[in-house]
Amino acid sequence: MGGAGNRRSVPGIDSNPDVCGGEACIERTRIPVWLLEQARRLGTSEPTLLAAYPSLRAEDLVNAFSYARAHAAEMDPQIQENEAD
Repeated sequence: MGGAGNRRSVPGIDSNPDVCGGEACIERTRIPVWLLEQARRLGTSEPTLLAAYPSLRAEDLVNAFSYARAHAAEMDPQIQENEAD
């Protein structure tokens, strides 16, 4: 998978223009990082997220939340855009 630049700075996170419009996603899935970060902000527990998305592993959540912290300027607008939909 050809990750885009700094997105590869966090293992397990990839960005592909043909998947989810190029948004950062968990590798091997189409689950965008912003979605997991939004759920975390709303108080969804990690066990609940893992149950809701069976393809996720605990390490995927660690990677997603690490990416979200490092790229807050990217996450906030994506969350706001998708809340408006």
